Amino acid sequence: MHPDLPIAADVSLATLNTFRIDARARRYLRVTDARQLAAALADPELAALPRLVLGGGSNILFTGDFDGLVLHMALPGRALVGERDGRVLVRAGAGEHWHAFVEWTLAQGLGGLENLALIPGTVGAAPIQNVGAYGAETRDTLHAVTVFDTGDNSTRVLDAAACRFGYRDSVFKHAEGAGLIVLDVTFALPERWQPNLRYAELAQALDAAGIHAPTPRQVADAVIAIRRRKLPDPAEIGNAGSFFKNPVVPAEQCARLLAAFPDLVHHAQADGSEKLAAGWLIDQCGWKGRNLGPAGVYPKQALVLVNNGGAGGGDVVALARAIQADVAQRYGVALEPEPVFV
Repeated sequence: MHPDLPIAADVSLATLNTFRIDARARRYLRVTDARQLAAALADPELAALPRLVLGGGSNILFTGDFDGLVLHMALPGRALVGERDGRVLVRAGAGEHWHAFVEWTLAQGLGGLENLALIPGTVGAAPIQNVGAYGAETRDTLHAVTVFDTGDNSTRVLDAAACRFGYRDSVFKHAEGAGLIVLDVTFALPERWQPNLRYAELAQALDAAGIHAPTPRQVADAVIAIRRRKLPDPAEIGNAGSFFKNPVVPAEQCARLLAAFPDLVHHAQADGSEKLAAGWLIDQCGWKGRNLGPAGVYPKQALVLVNNGGAGGGDVVALARAIQADVAQRYGVALEPEPVFV
């Protein structure tokens, strides 16, 4: 094994995933420099192990111990790196805490990421998941991603188009991008900022506060208040945020559902399809606030599954499967989990 790498053995991952599942890693490396990746993958013993790239652990569910090498991405750094076409370019290392980075951009007088405030996890995970909330997504402002290609141990830069963003999706979640590890992310934030108030609850919150021409800071504060009101703090209750994606169905299927369920929450998409509110479907099936063993559904938001204490990954999976079965039976809609099961 490479003598210069701080490789640890039999490491608990309980504090490295927001579900607080007590899984263990056979080998663990905290990566603070891209050169460590090259060294680890050049080492025959380490390269032969199964590999898991871990960021903030906010989009992962451990269903057991990981019998391989965990690469914990902790690359630091935040910087203003230039201007282009009326936008300010800002770059952050993959290991930077996402919300802290959003707060840093606001402190620089820059808007553009405020709708994504308080999302748990790291900067490196943002393009992988195309994280989104309150009417905004990562792809709206992403400029470029620097990646390490494990196929040939090279470093290269992908532009936004190469990331192939979709709803909670990107090239990194498919076979052709599976060997790419995010090192840093560059965002292009507008010099002439306009608030994004497409999400009705956010617009209503600002209006109720008498704020009709909000600043980026005020939008961020409103988003933070909404999230704190509706979602559990992972530091207090183990969870991975929204556990299921909002299902997208053809317009014809949505029309049939509306005929049977007139209160169905749905949102028309640009391509003519309809996005259904997974939380509403789950709530209507009676799962909000219910527990199944030590895992449960958060009483204030049916989309969030929680570890009530001592839950293993199998407990969360059993709960998720039960919810999926009920929604499929009642509505004929398949719910897809957001977290990665390991």
